[in-house]
Amino acid sequence: MIFRLGAFLLLLYALGFVLFAVTLGSPAREGQTTDAIVVLTGGKGRIEHGMDVLADRRAKRMLVAGADPLVTKRDLVNRLGGRERLVRCCVDLGSESVDTRSNAEEAQRWLTQNEFRSLRLITSDWHMRRARYEFRKVLGRDYELLADAVRTEPRFVTLFSEYNKYVLRRIAIWFDM
Repeated sequence: MIFRLGAFLLLLYALGFVLFAVTLGSPAREGQTTDAIVVLTGGKGRIEHGMDVLADRRAKRMLVAGADPLVTKRDLVNRLGGRERLVRCCVDLGSESVDTRSNAEEAQRWLTQNEFRSLRLITSDWHMRRARYEFRKVLGRDYELLADAVRTEPRFVTLFSEYNKYVLRRIAIWFDM
C-alpha cells in the first residue's frame, strides 16, 4: 500500500513537471497597457523588453526589482546603448529585494507609493508561473496584473530547478510556513 502511494505521488510529480515544462509563460498580447511595469532581474532580455514596452507608452513607469545596489541609471543607459531620457524620467531601480517573494514586496511598496493600480510583470517564461504566484500572494486582488513573459530556451536543469521551487513554495503556503 505504501509503495503504491509513493509510486502514485512520484507519477503525479513527474506529470506535473511535464505540464509545467510545456505550459511556460507567454508574452502579453500587443497593445495592452498598464500603469506600471515591474521587471525582475536575473534573465536575458527582461530589461530590454521592459524598455520597449515603456518606449511604446504602454506604461507610465518601470521598476527594475532586485537590481544590484551598485548599479546606477548610467549603467543601465550604457547597457541599453542609449535611451537616456527614458531611463532618467521613467525607470526606478529597486535594490531591496533578493528573491522572488521580496521582489513582490518591493513592488507592492513602489506601486503604493506611486498610486498605480495595474502592472505588467516581466520575467523569463520559465520563471513566470512562480513569479505570478508570489505577486498574487503579496498583492492580492488589489492590483490588475498582466503577465508578460520573455521567451527563452531554458535548459532541462533550469526547468527542473524552477519546477521544484514552485512546488516547494506552493507546499509551504499550503502548510502556512
